[in-house]
Amino acid sequence: MIIQPRIRGFVCVTAHPEGCAANVREQIATVRANGPIPNGPKNVLILGASTGYGLSTRIAAAFGCGAKTIGVAYERPGSEDKCASAGWYNTAAFHREARKEGLQAWSLNGDAFSDDIKQQVVKLATEKMGGQFDLIIYSLAAPRRADPQGNVWKSCLKPIGRLFEAKHLDTDKHEVTEIRIAPATQDEIDGTVKVMGGEDLELWVDALDKAGLIADKANIIAYDYIGTEVTYPIYHEGTIGMAKKHMYETTKRLQKRLSPRGIKAFLSVNKAVVTQASSAIPAVPLYISILFKVMKEQGLHEGCCEQMDRLFREKLYGPKGLVLDEGGRVRLDDWEMRPEVQAPSTALWKGITTESLRKASDYDGYESEFLKLFGFGVKGVDYSADVNTDLPFEG
Repeated sequence: MIIQPRIRGFVCVTAHPEGCAANVREQIATVRANGPIPNGPKNVLILGASTGYGLSTRIAAAFGCGAKTIGVAYERPGSEDKCASAGWYNTAAFHREARKEGLQAWSLNGDAFSDDIKQQVVKLATEKMGGQFDLIIYSLAAPRRADPQGNVWKSCLKPIGRLFEAKHLDTDKHEVTEIRIAPATQDEIDGTVKVMGGEDLELWVDALDKAGLIADKANIIAYDYIGTEVTYPIYHEGTIGMAKKHMYETTKRLQKRLSPRGIKAFLSVNKAVVTQASSAIPAVPLYISILFKVMKEQGLHEGCCEQMDRLFREKLYGPKGLVLDEGGRVRLDDWEMRPEVQAPSTALWKGITTESLRKASDYDGYESEFLKLFGFGVKGVDYSADVNTDLPFEG
């Protein structure tokens, strides 16, 4: 097939296998260029391993630390006349590159919320990995979840207690518009906490601990984002913020329970970047476009790969050991939240219009990064060539 991008709102419904592979290789090269990561993890489980921060974490662990990795994702396969999802092609490319380097890696495609996938991971780790996990990453974002009792919960992105009115970037029309979102009902709040809160992470920890698969002194990390006042009402103070608060409380409870074995459970608060999840959040694409402009001008810009590489080198396994804030969290948003970054970003936000969009922000950079998520716009890829769309999940 010859594949071109087909964009519907905040999703691209096509993905390019060669472009995704090139993107994976670019991330590997970024990690390799910084040299080996000493004292890194040996056996890593990444829940949500196929795109965004999860994929970059896996690359940093494998190609920076030489770790064995097990990745769990829920992706759509391709066929001879239909392309797979980007995460499918990313995973296939990761496995091909890992084999070249002699790195051991296994992937499971299925619902990470299910008991079945949890038991498949236990079986895989027990029979093939040959060791306990010393790093567990929870990087799941989903619209729905079925709990162990069979109840199906749905998540939503809504404010709590008040109407949300803000500037918004219509990426279809390339216009700065206004958006209004009514506050969530209690059922919507409860559903979002059930999907995106810490309940499933605790079930994973229980299943792995029962099987004896969590090493002493292991790190258990869930990814988070706090953001700035511009996005607080829809994110930090909204339904997703309530879910993240529940996740934070869950890590604290797990930490207390597992601390006698030196195990640490905590959140990593990451920077705003272009991912499939962030593209769906109202107002966030516009904020990211402005943030990219400011941070690039100051030489502080990072994508997912650079963030996860810094997580390993500076925050987890660096010379200072584990670096946490007063709330017991890793802060990878430390550069984003600097006053010299936030002040000009806020000023640009207040004055930005459709007419000034490309000058007052790095919307071009946002668009480029969005397309790269799906394997488009990557240098060195011939998009006019016929490509094989039916690739195995593990390369």
